[in-house]
Amino acid sequence: MAGRIDDEYQQLKASTHSRVVERLDEEGIEVSRTQTERLHDTVRRAVIQHVTESRTPLSSQDMNQLVRDMIDEVTGFGPLEPLLKDPRINDILVNGPNSVFVEVAGVLQKAQTRFINDDHVLRVIRRILAPLGRRLDEASPMVDARLPDGSRVNAVIPPLALDGPSVSVRKFTRHHLMADDLIKAGSMTDECLRILIDAVQGKRNIIVSGGTGTGKTTMLNLISQYIPRNQRILTIEDSAELVLNHPHVVRLETRPANAEGKGRISARDLVVNALRMRPDRIIVGEVRSAEIIELLQAMNTGHDGSMSTIHANGTREALVRIETLLAVSGYEASEKAIGRLISSALDVIVQLERLPSGKRILKEVVQLTPDDDNLYAMKYLYRSPDEL
Repeated sequence: MAGRIDDEYQQLKASTHSRVVERLDEEGIEVSRTQTERLHDTVRRAVIQHVTESRTPLSSQDMNQLVRDMIDEVTGFGPLEPLLKDPRINDILVNGPNSVFVEVAGVLQKAQTRFINDDHVLRVIRRILAPLGRRLDEASPMVDARLPDGSRVNAVIPPLALDGPSVSVRKFTRHHLMADDLIKAGSMTDECLRILIDAVQGKRNIIVSGGTGTGKTTMLNLISQYIPRNQRILTIEDSAELVLNHPHVVRLETRPANAEGKGRISARDLVVNALRMRPDRIIVGEVRSAEIIELLQAMNTGHDGSMSTIHANGTREALVRIETLLAVSGYEASEKAIGRLISSALDVIVQLERLPSGKRILKEVVQLTPDDDNLYAMKYLYRSPDEL
């Protein structure tokens, strides 16, 4: 019964949206911030008129909800708008029009949010992409983009997505968790914080490792706050997420290829260029390709205290992944030479983990102590009580 009522509401939303768009065109009102009050008034009047003419019985509460939905449709991102505004939500996952999940406090749960149909999802995606000049169609059915607030958006549409358009939103926040927040939450201890501060201020080269959603960017942002304020920092990211409270930061962001396949600027290009910009420290948001070659060489040639993150489920797995990235990026050297490059460049690996409960913890901090017999010899500086 509830499903049938919801279907009827979705149909009402579809017909109401068409009527609202017609009214806006008739009155020559453009969707802009300068006309917000007039726009909201016009939308409300158009909704009330349409509901009255269609003789649809709605309570005042439902009427107000329909008006809010229509305002979100014409000025925002439709059903995604209230989810984007909810500070408790970290990730939004749309698996077709009738399946929307959100992550709250590290736990995925199904949301009540629904789209009218596949076309509705596509309309919202294209509104996200419109100001960015990006395209999404059968010729280019997959896209990465960024919302005005910095949130990352990935969209895949048919024929690649078999069950309808799929959208993933990683919300961006300028209010990153601080050390006290993580200590109170039990994610790390005071002892661990002292070890991290000593590593940063001692200009140790640091890799933050962890799986998806373990808080790697949060941790990188946190430890970056302890860089001495008289040093020049260059950050390099695919999508700008780091917010450093530091007086001397230069932020660089990669650029994807245009519709003709030209104009791409990779993270490797930016690392190479960063070396010419007199950095004291280079921070790469995440290494996932050939930029690892330039970053390791920078760490070995006077840019001590540089940092990055990497996807790996353990400290040794992080080293294996770095080896793999070097190999697939065309770095030609013997296995021993690759091991020497890595062990001489990296000083500390910070391993993060997300527990089944959704809680994120700093699992361990290890220091590389290479010798002739074992280039990847490690010394544990810290281990989480959850792991002991």
